[in-house]
Amino acid sequence: KMTLIKEESKNRFKALLKNPTVLVLVILIFIALFIFIVYPLIKVFQTSFTDSNGNFSLEVYKTVFKSGYIRQGFYNSILVAVLTAVIGTFLGFLYAYAINRAGLPFKRFFKAVALMPMVFPPFIGALSIIMLFGFNGLITAGIFGVRNFPVYGLWGLMIAQTISFFPVAFITLDGVISTISPTLEDAAFNLKANRLQVFFKVILPLSVPGIASTMLVLFIESLADFGNPLILAGSRFPILSVQAYLQITGMFDLKSGAAMAVWLLLPSLIAFILQKYWIGKKKYITVSGKPTTSSIKSVSPFAKWLLFLFVLLVSLFILLIYVIIFFGAFSKIWGMNNTLTLENFRYVLDVGIESIKDTLTLALTSTPISAVLGMIIAFLLVRKVFPGKRIMEFTSLLSFAVPGTVIGIGYILAFNNKPLLLTGTLTILVLNFVFRYIPVGIQSGMALLNQVDPAIEEAAYTLGADDRTVFGKVTLPLIIPAFFSACVYSFVRSMTAISAAIFLVSANWNLMTVQILSQTDSGRLSEACAFSVILILIIFAFMGILKLFLKNKVSLINGQR
Repeated sequence: KMTLIKEESKNRFKALLKNPTVLVLVILIFIALFIFIVYPLIKVFQTSFTDSNGNFSLEVYKTVFKSGYIRQGFYNSILVAVLTAVIGTFLGFLYAYAINRAGLPFKRFFKAVALMPMVFPPFIGALSIIMLFGFNGLITAGIFGVRNFPVYGLWGLMIAQTISFFPVAFITLDGVISTISPTLEDAAFNLKANRLQVFFKVILPLSVPGIASTMLVLFIESLADFGNPLILAGSRFPILSVQAYLQITGMFDLKSGAAMAVWLLLPSLIAFILQKYWIGKKKYITVSGKPTTSSIKSVSPFAKWLLFLFVLLVSLFILLIYVIIFFGAFSKIWGMNNTLTLENFRYVLDVGIESIKDTLTLALTSTPISAVLGMIIAFLLVRKVFPGKRIMEFTSLLSFAVPGTVIGIGYILAFNNKPLLLTGTLTILVLNFVFRYIPVGIQSGMALLNQVDPAIEEAAYTLGADDRTVFGKVTLPLIIPAFFSACVYSFVRSMTAISAAIFLVSANWNLMTVQILSQTDSGRLSEACAFSVILILIIFAFMGILKLFLKNKVSLINGQR
């Protein structure tokens, strides 16, 4: 067996040598992945395990572990991540099940609303929770007359985290449930099973791999989140990502910050490996003919309207978050003087115009680079054979598992000295965004390429086209939807970035999210809402323009065919 493996490796290497373009591309991508993903993580570990003289030492960890406050921050981070994973997955599954199996009216509307939190700026969930449940909150103080609701701490943070990551759960589980053939339920009903038995014996078991994967993804996302905890955690409920940030920016203690980053990184990596290489391989496949619609409804009329009420309440709460932010943006002083005014937007355009320009520049620069690089890596992983393919896949997706705080600290440590002195420049922010957000492009590209018949590309090679021509003229046009998804994701994340970027901003380059944080810390909630509204409008405008471009491009390709 070992001889066969060695022989296969030799054959792969020989095939790679015969194609110099692919060889150079593979080498360059490996170098880039090492420098901008692996190397910063190595620097984090190296810094945390050395003393001031550069010798190996565990002194920093001993100091950190002795602090009960920091230990509590770690426990709280795990607690919030677990609760977010469980509650978010439960709500996402129920919502997806209602959409796919209950025959609800207005399904397209409910699906659209479920995706809206994906374009929340990082603090918008926290801001809206304060404005709804805070001391002068619309719901607590305004409706129920309660002014002491514990909005700062576990309860407020859980509401914000759950609603922020709900779309991730819904998208995954909607795909899982929608692919389960209704004929399986029909067969169970024909065998005299009741609705509960069908749910627990058919739907739920077939959904288990998707549910487990969703829980691990939400665990990683919540553990890595920085925006909501920074606003809502408070001093009485420490969160480790916030503590690491404060240790570096407040105490100027890079070693302790690096040690906390390692402490935060380990559970994220474990969850990522479980999700990618264990749960991700466990899938049930149902084989059937043409898709059919179940003639027997999976839920009773009573359950249908109960699920409709649940979906309606979730959707209304999501819309309420947007409404409250927009209303706050036009309020003179939220909670004290709700007179409508445009002064907040004048203030934003006066004080924050440079941050708006900087954010747009960074997003528009990094988005196409990230999307194209994601498509190239996906193309190599699916269509080419070369040594180290699995290493490239794992490394390129690794940035998804690494909390933004860890990435930010790693970039400070890695690129603060010559010959890679990039701190404070546009370059370091662009590189951070590019390599932080390529995983979605890679995954989308791989999924679509696996559906494209390789014979189409082989025909182009037969006609004398080289790799660059085949990729640019054949492959890329066929995976435009994946390219569109990568562009949207990269742009949205670049516009709303905070966890890693907050370590990298400088006097020359600032971000709108940092301005939102600054306004919130100063108690200027209305001004923070105005920044958020402008940010949301820019994102929706970009998505509309890109969708129109995609539609025209697809029409052009179809016309050429």
